[in-house]
Amino acid sequence: MDTASPYLGRAQELLAAHPVVDGHNDLPWALRKNVRYDLDRLDLSADQTGVLHTDLPRLRAGGVGAQFWSVYVTCSMSGDDAVSATLEQIDGVQQMLERYPAELARALTADDMERARAAGRIASLMGAEGGHSINNSLATLRALYELGVRYMTLTHNDNVPWADSATDEPAVGGLSPFGREVVREMNRLGMLVDLSHVAATTMRDALDATTAPVIFSHSSARAVCDHVRNIPDDVLERLSGNGGVAMATFVPKFILPAAVEWTLAADDNLRAHGYHPLDMSPEAMKLHAAFEEARPRPVATAATVADHLDHMREAAGVDHIGIGGDFDGTAFVPDGLDDVSGYPNLIAELLRRGWSEPDLAKLTWKNAVRVLRDAEAVARDERARRGPSNAVIADLDA
Repeated sequence: MDTASPYLGRAQELLAAHPVVDGHNDLPWALRKNVRYDLDRLDLSADQTGVLHTDLPRLRAGGVGAQFWSVYVTCSMSGDDAVSATLEQIDGVQQMLERYPAELARALTADDMERARAAGRIASLMGAEGGHSINNSLATLRALYELGVRYMTLTHNDNVPWADSATDEPAVGGLSPFGREVVREMNRLGMLVDLSHVAATTMRDALDATTAPVIFSHSSARAVCDHVRNIPDDVLERLSGNGGVAMATFVPKFILPAAVEWTLAADDNLRAHGYHPLDMSPEAMKLHAAFEEARPRPVATAATVADHLDHMREAAGVDHIGIGGDFDGTAFVPDGLDDVSGYPNLIAELLRRGWSEPDLAKLTWKNAVRVLRDAEAVARDERARRGPSNAVIADLDA
């Protein structure tokens, strides 16, 4: 987007009134990998361009008013190790909030989000990325909620014993009986059910099981880019009846068809040198750079993301879409969305396409706040009717 474009100024004005609620940012994992959460060594109040996609000055420049920080842990961690690492991620977010209280506000509810915006602070919520973080324990799920986690992605890249992932071989055919109990308990708590990363069968099973709105914290439209991480149209069409929100992601390999094949080859190159495809260490990035020099990477842009949002608005309705960039969780980003300062470029592109300012206000702020508020209302009703579930996977999935 041309910085001289009249749409950019309008976008910045709109974001001042209706800032972005971003559904997914992997800064906590990046801090863990880079400095083990030591904010003396990596100060987020300073510009960290070239090191991270995210810092406080660029969040401000991007018009971000609320962020779901992902407390992701890798699928290579399992059992008690995954639970402990998730707790460390939560603690890392808490350290960040304590370090920057003038900029970041802990948020547990939709009202907290509104209060933070009114105070000029960035509402900070947490989402656990992958059901392996609860180690098949509903008590652990409840503990994460008490610590502030407000959504859980049912799987990451690998299946869990009770739910199939989009990027693993089918095992239970969607959700198992215990998986449906996990969804019920999340509804009772007021924890949003996040269906990014899960298989389409799991999406449909979860929509059948839930009494509360669901979210996709960082997924785009499969009809625009046929990748298994994206959302099929029949699922997008169900969001209007469910009340949920699909938050479009910026990851090029999920949004640009030409990037899918390139990424598969780049991942194979990393594996051939002994690195995991998700490795973002300097050594792995050097290998990526060399690969890209020999085989130029197809480049997505803000217009690529806008193509997905156009389709998602058509399929789901304008009340059921949002934004989930996945910054600091991807090696590559679109041109114009290079880091968290880039959101105005996306909004400017949508303005250029004729999106109205009321519709853009829903996309950036209103839909995400509403979906959490609706989940809270369901939880109040559910808690009045029933207590905590003590079900165990061995009984339900025997």
